[in-house]
Amino acid sequence: MSVAQPVDVDPAVVDFAVVGKWMDEQGLSGGEFEDVTALGGGTQNIMLRFTRGGRTYVLRRGPKHLRPKSNDVIRREAGLLGALGGTEVRAPRVIAACADESVLGAVFYLMEPIRGFNPQNELPELHAGDPEIRRQMGLSAVEAIARLGALDYQALGLADYGKPEGFLERQVPRWLGELESYSANEGYPGPEIPGVATVGEWLDRNRPAQWTPGILHGDCHLANMMFSFDGPQVAAMVDWEMSTIGDPLLDLGWQIATRPEPGTTGAALVGKLGAVGGLPTAEEMIAHYGQFSDRDLSAMSWYTVLACFKLGIVLEGTHARAFAGKAPRQVGDFLHAITLELFERAHRLME
Repeated sequence: MSVAQPVDVDPAVVDFAVVGKWMDEQGLSGGEFEDVTALGGGTQNIMLRFTRGGRTYVLRRGPKHLRPKSNDVIRREAGLLGALGGTEVRAPRVIAACADESVLGAVFYLMEPIRGFNPQNELPELHAGDPEIRRQMGLSAVEAIARLGALDYQALGLADYGKPEGFLERQVPRWLGELESYSANEGYPGPEIPGVATVGEWLDRNRPAQWTPGILHGDCHLANMMFSFDGPQVAAMVDWEMSTIGDPLLDLGWQIATRPEPGTTGAALVGKLGAVGGLPTAEEMIAHYGQFSDRDLSAMSWYTVLACFKLGIVLEGTHARAFAGKAPRQVGDFLHAITLELFERAHRLME
């Protein structure tokens, strides 16, 4: 049976004749491809929603111009999400994955669509008008990472997904090395971030001696969460590119470090939700995490400082690339301002 290529989709990116043949081989619903819609876009990974044979799918693959690790990232992501499919963790559900890049020219997978909204882009009336709903949104996000971190990753077949040995010891040298590498960007004057070395030394001095490995989302701020339209619950955690096996308490530190405070530059990362606030305090977040986890939460200040340190350095990379004309200057300056806020927060916590 021939398959018509949707007009708006470049066949060099997604050839629907190829996808249709592959789906037939997987025993998935057949017929014409209908209601094809692009989700997101730009230089990021490509996502297309479509209906075929009465079932709706979302196809995800790397960008049109694949980066060196794009296929590996999508292959890893599909493997992790496939393993999470039978758990209570709020994550996209994989229907089928094609790890062979020769089929479509890139690794891809099909997942179920997520019914929900991203608070970076929109805030429905229900959520905008009720601070208690927003407080519960923050707590639902905490529950989502606590449930993820409590899973037995080895029982899920994810023993090789990361290298937990020495995970905490590696963090400071790894990210200071990353910061140093930014000097290769022409015109970048170097990191004008007060106290980077001081924060690194404090982290090394106060590092927890004992911890239990688990699955780490790695970038679990509220803009990487989809929420239910009719309540405060997380519908799904998305964007798993930084996931690994490590210390899951870094995810809680990350949520505390990125908790949007109205009036700060960082709040703008979560759009309308960041502007109106009403989210739980750090103390409430830690107490709520403890309801779903038996981990020792006494060193949460340390994990929050580590999150500020790591995310601040990650964001500074775009600032450095902007000097070399590889990213918009306005975006670079905006992210640099957030880096400064994160390091200020780290210093306050260290005191």
